[in-house]
Amino acid sequence: MKIKKDINKNIFRAYDIRGVVPTDIDVDTSYTIGLAFGSKLIDLGKDKCVVGHDNRISSPDLHQALIQGLIETGINVYDLSLTTTPMYYYACINLGIDSGIMITASHNPKDENGFKIAFSDYNNAKGEEITDFYDYIEKGNFKTGSGSITKKDVKKDYFKALLDNLSFGSRKLKVVLDPGNGTTSILLDELFKNVPVNYKIINGESDGTFPNHHPDPSIESNLEELKRVVKNTKADIGLAFDGDGDRVGIISDLGEFIPMDYYMIIIIRDIINKVDNKTFLYDVKCSKSLEDEIIKLGGKPYCYRTGNSYTKAKVKELDLAFGGELSGHVYFRDKFLGFDSGIYAGLRLLEILSNTKRSVDELLEGINKYYSTPETKYKSLDDKKYLVVEKIEEYCKNKNYTYNNIDGVRVTFPFGWASVRASNTGPNITGRYEADTLENLEKIKEEFESLITKYNK
Repeated sequence: MKIKKDINKNIFRAYDIRGVVPTDIDVDTSYTIGLAFGSKLIDLGKDKCVVGHDNRISSPDLHQALIQGLIETGINVYDLSLTTTPMYYYACINLGIDSGIMITASHNPKDENGFKIAFSDYNNAKGEEITDFYDYIEKGNFKTGSGSITKKDVKKDYFKALLDNLSFGSRKLKVVLDPGNGTTSILLDELFKNVPVNYKIINGESDGTFPNHHPDPSIESNLEELKRVVKNTKADIGLAFDGDGDRVGIISDLGEFIPMDYYMIIIIRDIINKVDNKTFLYDVKCSKSLEDEIIKLGGKPYCYRTGNSYTKAKVKELDLAFGGELSGHVYFRDKFLGFDSGIYAGLRLLEILSNTKRSVDELLEGINKYYSTPETKYKSLDDKKYLVVEKIEEYCKNKNYTYNNIDGVRVTFPFGWASVRASNTGPNITGRYEADTLENLEKIKEEFESLITKYNK
């Protein structure tokens, strides 16, 4: 392995490092990141960190190279090896080590990989921390030393943390679980033997090529098999998890996809009278149904930018009991540790269902309904997507539209809204649209899709 001098700057994104293997990221890239991260920790007065990797085919080699770079700077590595991202978060807390690196590309395609990095305070680096880290790597002033490797297995304690504060009722649920061959495959069967439900696992073999479907549970088309199995087995609920296990997707007993903003309504209805701080955070892509419901319940809505590094940190900063985003990241701080675990999010819904005879759809009765599109991705270039969004903001300003620019542009009309933003995880522009009628929805969608097409040429 050798120090890589020409690392692609575009892989240093808003809240992680992510790119194609081996075009953007190879073992030399990982080794160099290890050298830089270790050196940075020593600058901060630290001498240890936690490291883990997901089940992608490229992850073991990147993992070995990363650790080699770390120990050559004098950092003592606590190595989890193959693990989910939430179990990595838990290990940092459990071991009292607030710095680390998780090798994963989350829900991205199988030929990609990346690094979620935490310099301090258990928080994933984001924004300027990431760009500053790239500059640090470019300078190449790496420390030398002799660190150690300590293997760690926190699975038993992690299972206890997931289950200890849950109170399941007398209803014995029938549950279908779909890890999509992602990293939660290594945990689900063993964990759910301790959960008082009848469960069935599909796509349960750990396989980093993701042979059955793309491991992104926020996209409904990825969950068609789960829908069929839920309906055919007359299950009460279907739960899907993404590639590294920090997000969840929901299928109702009728085989219908439940968006995460609706899931959040169920959770908030359940906990609002049990918590002191009644402010709840959601991201700019969430339906107005969620905002309406928080207000109806006597709570305070807090709309924030997309990105789990941002939303998780803000929920912690504001000392909120719960928050989340449309993509499936949710954070419980009422009786959990505040990090995003798809499995824990699913367990919280099972807990609610087990204490009632109502279905998921019945738990959503009475909410204000709007017509929404799913999140849509429009291909763009990494060095162009931000310019497109800037031009759309300028357009909105000239039209005297009401909008916020906390994350891209979210334009609010009396009859609906549009959100257009540059993706933080890939070369895309993302859009979502919502309105009170189908006619108004089409009107909003046509206006902003035409702008994206115009400025993206």
